[in-house]
Amino acid sequence: MESTMVVATGICYGDSESDCSSTDVGKDKSNSKSNSESETESESDDEWKKKKNKKKKKRKKKKKKKKGVLFSREERVELGRLFQRAVSCYDLELAESLVSMADPQSLNDALCITLDSIWFLRTQQQLIGITGLINKIIANGACDFSRAALRTCFLASCVSACQSRSMSPADTVSLMAQRLHERLQECNGDELLKAEAGAKFHKFTEWALKCIHCHSPNSHSNSPNSHFRDKNGNPEGEDTDGVGGLHNQIQLQLSAFKTFIDLSGNQLTGKDFTEAFDAACFPLTLFSTLFDPNSAAAIQGLLAILVEGGADNVNQCFLEASRFGSTHLVRILLQALFVSNSKIAQRNSLDVDVDLALGFASHYCKIGTMECLVEEGNAIAFLGPLMRAAERGCMQVVDWFMKRGCRDMELCLALTAATSSSQVHVAAYLLPHVPRHVLQTLSIEILRAAGERSAGSLDGVAFLLRSDFLGDPAATYAVADIISRSEDGAVAPELKSFLQEHWSEAAFLDGLRQGQEHYMNIMRILKWGGSPISLRDLPAPLRVTIAYLPLYRECVEAGGPLLSQRLRGKLVEAVTRLDGAVLKEVGQSSELLAVLEHHLPPFLLHPSRVA
Repeated sequence: MESTMVVATGICYGDSESDCSSTDVGKDKSNSKSNSESETESESDDEWKKKKNKKKKKRKKKKKKKKGVLFSREERVELGRLFQRAVSCYDLELAESLVSMADPQSLNDALCITLDSIWFLRTQQQLIGITGLINKIIANGACDFSRAALRTCFLASCVSACQSRSMSPADTVSLMAQRLHERLQECNGDELLKAEAGAKFHKFTEWALKCIHCHSPNSHSNSPNSHFRDKNGNPEGEDTDGVGGLHNQIQLQLSAFKTFIDLSGNQLTGKDFTEAFDAACFPLTLFSTLFDPNSAAAIQGLLAILVEGGADNVNQCFLEASRFGSTHLVRILLQALFVSNSKIAQRNSLDVDVDLALGFASHYCKIGTMECLVEEGNAIAFLGPLMRAAERGCMQVVDWFMKRGCRDMELCLALTAATSSSQVHVAAYLLPHVPRHVLQTLSIEILRAAGERSAGSLDGVAFLLRSDFLGDPAATYAVADIISRSEDGAVAPELKSFLQEHWSEAAFLDGLRQGQEHYMNIMRILKWGGSPISLRDLPAPLRVTIAYLPLYRECVEAGGPLLSQRLRGKLVEAVTRLDGAVLKEVGQSSELLAVLEHHLPPFLLHPSRVA
């Protein structure tokens, strides 16, 4: 939320209406001056030059008249529009003449407009012309370097993201607005501030896309100065072979930005570089899959320059990108900070926590980002994210870590975490993957830890015991009995009470006693009951049903290879009375149920048991 407000408010700082409207090229204007400009685009090159010379003469007169006078808002907006058009067409002579007549605020606007144009440079001649214009603007008194750096870094990010051309500008704005809304909803904060930040960001995004359109090669095709073209009609000095041309353009653009940094002297502070870094990163967290990896070099270079300048929020942006699943930005930061030849992170002693970023990405189930952090960022700290995913019951993340490969101890701790939070489905998934010897060695610690960290539910502990997690019924029952009789104060009282009541040797004896009492009560009813229905006259299967169907259903619903000791005691007593068989071995739960089922009507048996 904080970074969103910084970007939205910082970029729009100043006379934003003038700045944004200066890029609003091609729309109908109400005044005659704008109409004449739109008509000029359809005229021949000679007529365009004649009208341009006439305008120069008029502006020389205005320069004498307005020198030292502050412009009104309307005049500043109009001057900005003219200057924007001149820069977009690379009509640097006209642009310089407008600089000479600008007031201080207009100079700052001109600096922003000129600096924005560097991300569209294609030739060395354009680089020389634009950097020379920046130098002249600064020499004439422009001083708002902070705003210029902030908004041009935002624009650079938008330019790189839009180079894929997979969506129309309108669709891009809509998609970014939707993703910004989703991101703000996930953040804590005042709803009014969120709405205000969203509106400002949406406004500036629209400006950025208009600016991109304004600088597109076809936007001013009638202007002879739109590109310095060679005899074949291609922009002079531009490599048209694809990859090489793009690389050269990026180098030109980064060179122009470095020149701006040099010309600003010491006027840009560490805070300015920090906010500019945030402005460059933020759009990429929203563009996400729209970003074209082939254009990553420009953003990598820009971020590297900002880090060298003093940006200190690299780790914060890295963690936010991981948290929101902005895999392309994560990859760009990894490439720029660690993989590149300059090794910026090492040289600037940046503390970028890749393992913590993996924790953020896994917490929000950003699988693609997790893969990037592990494969390209060499994140190796699986234990914490795996345990938290198991504790939350996030099967997708747990499965991902499992497939990546986890150590035995990591799996055991994840099983404990899932058990403690009663995430039975995760525990069931992990249990077969934990080696048996590890479970046998740590069985008491697993159950104790699960009991201590449980939030009132011991369903996870019951699941492990019912599943015979040690693979040996006698050993599983013995572990539960040991904990139930422990005098160690570290054992959670709830766990101890639960085991005493259901899983201890004493619970088995209590189950036998309850079974005997139940049998005696049934006999009393059969002999001395006063019911009009004589139970003794019912068929034997129905009498067994009345006596033991509730016990049968309770045993079936418990599930698992093992029954609790209490249920086992009841079942042993029931089978002894019904069949005369004595099945008291701890591993005979299935046999006990089978004997009881033999005495029940088939239509009452549980479907799973019938199958």
